[in-house]
Amino acid sequence: MKTGILSNHKRKLIQLSSALIYNLNLKGFSQVTIYRGKSKGICVPGLNCYSCPGAIGSCPLGALQNAMAAMDRKLPFYILGTLLLLGVTLGRLICGFLCPFGLIQELLYKLPVPKLKKNRATAWLSRLKYVILAVFVLILPVYYKASRGYPVPAFCKFICPAGTLEGGIPLVLLDPSLKSLAGALFNWKVGVMVCILVSACFIYRSFCRFLCPLGAIYGMFSPITLFGVKVDENSCTGCGRCVRSCKMDIRRVGDTECIQCGECMKECAPGSIQWKNPFTSGRTGAKM
Repeated sequence: MKTGILSNHKRKLIQLSSALIYNLNLKGFSQVTIYRGKSKGICVPGLNCYSCPGAIGSCPLGALQNAMAAMDRKLPFYILGTLLLLGVTLGRLICGFLCPFGLIQELLYKLPVPKLKKNRATAWLSRLKYVILAVFVLILPVYYKASRGYPVPAFCKFICPAGTLEGGIPLVLLDPSLKSLAGALFNWKVGVMVCILVSACFIYRSFCRFLCPLGAIYGMFSPITLFGVKVDENSCTGCGRCVRSCKMDIRRVGDTECIQCGECMKECAPGSIQWKNPFTSGRTGAKM
C-alpha cells in the first residue's frame, strides 16, 4: 500500500466509531427515551437524527431548519457558524469518514446485486440535492412559520431516511403506545426510507449523491476546505484514472461531489493525489 493511502478497513472503522460516538446514550434504547442532556445542544458533523434514542447531539440539518423558522426572533448565528467551521475545516471529508448514514449505504452496496455505474443521468441527478436544500431545508420551514405560525422542519418531516431509520422506527417498535399514533406520514417516511436503502444496494451512496442537503452544504466549501485530498499538478500526468475509478459523480478530485475518501489514491500511479496539510506552507500534500 502506498504511503499516504488510508485503507478502506481503517476508513470503515472511523465511520463506525463516529456512529457509536454520536449515539453513546445506549440506555435510551432500553428506556425508549430521547436524551436531553447539555450535549444535545451541540451539532455532530454528520447526518444523525436528534430523535434517535441513543443520540447525544443534534443533527446540523434539523438545527438549521429550526433556526430558519426562528429568524423572526433571532438570527441563526450558532448553526451558521457551526456549518461554516465544519465546512471550512473538513467539508465533505465528513461525508466520507464521519457520517453514519454514509456507512450504512456503503455496506448495502456490498450486497452481490447488479450495480448501476455512474453516467450522464447520475451526474445530472447529483444536482437534485441542491434543490432539496433550497426547498425543504431553507424555504419550507420559513414558509410554514410565516403562514401557519409554527415551524416545520420539512426535510426531517417528509424525507430524511436517517431520521426514520434511527429515530422513527426504533421508537415505534420499542414503545407500543406509539404504534397507534403512527399514521400516513410515518408510512410515507418508511416508504421513502425503503426506496433509498434499496437504491443504495444498486447505486453507490445514492442518498449522498442525489438527495442529501448536508452534503450539498459541505460541498460548497470544497475549494477552500483545509483537510481532504488534493492533486499535485506538477506530478499529475492527466491520465484520468482517478475520476474514472471514483464511484461518485466527480469531474475532478476534490470537487463538490468528492467525498474526500481517498480511495482514488490507489489508482494514481505517480502518487499525485495526497492528503492536504494545512500546517505546512502552501497547504502541500501530507504523507500519512
